[in-house]
Amino acid sequence: MQYDVVIVGGGIAGIATAIKLKQESAATGTNLSVVVFEKGSFVGANVISGCVVDPVGLNELIPNWHELNLIETTPVRNDTLYYLTPKGKLRLPHVKEWSNAGNYIISLSQLCVKLAQYAEELGIEFYAGFPVVDVVINNGKVVGVKTAAFGLDKNSQPKANYEPGMTVFAKQVVIAEGCRGSLAKKLIKQFSLDHNSSPQTFGLGIKEIWQVNSRQYQPGTVEHFIGYPLNNNAYGGGFIYHMNKNRIAIGLVTALDYTNPYLSPFDEFQKFKLHAAIKPLLDGAKRLEYGARAVVEGGLQALPELVFPGGVLVGDCAGFINVPKIKGVHNAIKSGILAAYAVIEAIKHNHDAASSYQSSFKHSTIYQELYKVRNIRPAFKMGLIAGILYTAIDHYIFKGKAPWTFHWRRADNERLKYASKVTPLNYAKPDNKITFDKASSVYLANINHDDSQPSHLKLKNAAIPIKINLELFASPETRYCPAGVYEIRLNHNNNTPQLHINAQNCVHCKACDIKDPIQNITWVPPESGSGPQYTEM
Repeated sequence: MQYDVVIVGGGIAGIATAIKLKQESAATGTNLSVVVFEKGSFVGANVISGCVVDPVGLNELIPNWHELNLIETTPVRNDTLYYLTPKGKLRLPHVKEWSNAGNYIISLSQLCVKLAQYAEELGIEFYAGFPVVDVVINNGKVVGVKTAAFGLDKNSQPKANYEPGMTVFAKQVVIAEGCRGSLAKKLIKQFSLDHNSSPQTFGLGIKEIWQVNSRQYQPGTVEHFIGYPLNNNAYGGGFIYHMNKNRIAIGLVTALDYTNPYLSPFDEFQKFKLHAAIKPLLDGAKRLEYGARAVVEGGLQALPELVFPGGVLVGDCAGFINVPKIKGVHNAIKSGILAAYAVIEAIKHNHDAASSYQSSFKHSTIYQELYKVRNIRPAFKMGLIAGILYTAIDHYIFKGKAPWTFHWRRADNERLKYASKVTPLNYAKPDNKITFDKASSVYLANINHDDSQPSHLKLKNAAIPIKINLELFASPETRYCPAGVYEIRLNHNNNTPQLHINAQNCVHCKACDIKDPIQNITWVPPESGSGPQYTEM
């Protein structure tokens, strides 16, 4: 199969790139052929975000998006930031530039569904349920991609590894896999795209949708929280977004550079929901949906080069999130727009790389925005209070133009301390009203994994989970995973511990690929159409 442009990933960045490619090619009469491959069972199935969106990206991509009723929106009416103590809360002043005035509360998964429908009307082809597992490289240039096919061996058992699927050739390849994409990870390493970058750092966002009947419910209210329950154990914070129809989105983001291997982001989220300032909103409410996803937090200094021979990186697989502003959708769309122009130029002039994308990024609103906040997230390595104080100094005194840039020195997996050097953390059992266990939560992610399919969670060395992870770090994978994928069980034959992987529980958050102490776990795309099937995330 041959196309002008192949896009890997049907999230917001990939769809935005496809739409702009068609818009511009139609305007110039070139009419490029564009195809989008999405690993989820449908476009939007694996998409999850906070999500309060700055409409500036949509306004540029589709100026009449409101008139087209592309997405159900709840305009932000109230915007507050709180510092939580164990028993109370303190309202903090808002930085004007980071406020949510003029923004909307939406479901990003639903927006992707609608945008894909809009894109199909432009002539863009979408293939959902097609995981792309590799790129085709010829003479040092990416010239296409390979999808996976699975089959049975001679004993009618599922094969353990991928079989060759389709090979699809393209003049340019756009990688839009989202945070910690497997192909992006490979290409960054193969083409040394991060040779001038700090190590990337990530957070793990856990989110639920609830139907509430509390008097505290006020549609259009946006609340952010720092402090409890994470305090100085980890950087992060909670959020509550009051959607319409008596629904709320509630969640907690925990930075994955935490040091205590006993910390469980999932259980910290349960503690957050029980706080006196949060619990009354959830009393008598019904939990509708659950999900989790890693988010990119490294900022400008951790960005890789965006262009490789034969293609580009867009959206969160590069890392355009403005962490202090807690926004990334608008930048993902903008990156897709910039990439589309560069890809068209590369095809028109038969260039190996869409090199103008890198330069246009450096003159874009994305760069300007990320430059101003480049020191905010790294400052919290000094602790919560010190981070808050530095944020005030950086913003109000230096106005984002301090004559220095803080850099990340170590990757998240290198930050864990030995279990013998820290104090274990204990968490209460769930009450099954406000707090829940992982199994019942995963059920609400509407997971679609065939129990008999090959595991998409690969161990480079089967001995490491016991010899290193268990003995030195008390098996952190059993806690950082928000889906109960990893368990330590006793072997019935010799009563020795072994790691059991419940791959069918995986919500594709990528935490294991990021946080495993010596990077022994590798996440690869699972069998076609597998994974969570989100509807309101």
